[in-house]
Amino acid sequence: MLQPKRTKYRKPQKGRIKGNAARGAKIAFGSFAIKTMDEGFITARQIEAARIAVTRYMKREGKVWIRIFPDKQLTAKPAEVRMGKGKGAPSHFVAVVRPGRILFECDGVSLEIAQEAMRLAAQKLPVRTKFIVRPDYA
Repeated sequence: MLQPKRTKYRKPQKGRIKGNAARGAKIAFGSFAIKTMDEGFITARQIEAARIAVTRYMKREGKVWIRIFPDKQLTAKPAEVRMGKGKGAPSHFVAVVRPGRILFECDGVSLEIAQEAMRLAAQKLPVRTKFIVRPDYA
């Protein structure tokens, strides 16, 4: 029986996202946060759009923490290019998130303002999110 030819290098794949968030699943800095309920990729542009939405609504009061960073690069081949000829050029960066991961935190504003600001941020993101409050918040 013929054995499949083994190549020296494996093709890098996008990977699979399994399980819940092990780290970054608890509120660490602020009193209010949004946490993801789905797994997925969040692009750097989506993170920036959400950040702008939060700071605009809060009118630069309080403080906002971004708890994710886009450190995985995805590649893409140009439009209308034939198959083969190697891997495409890097096109954009994404943050890989699992369920339970805290995305944004804020503090220094009232509960109502924080809730609306986080709702506006959640609209910019491709995953389902949930607004949470620090357990010891009075």
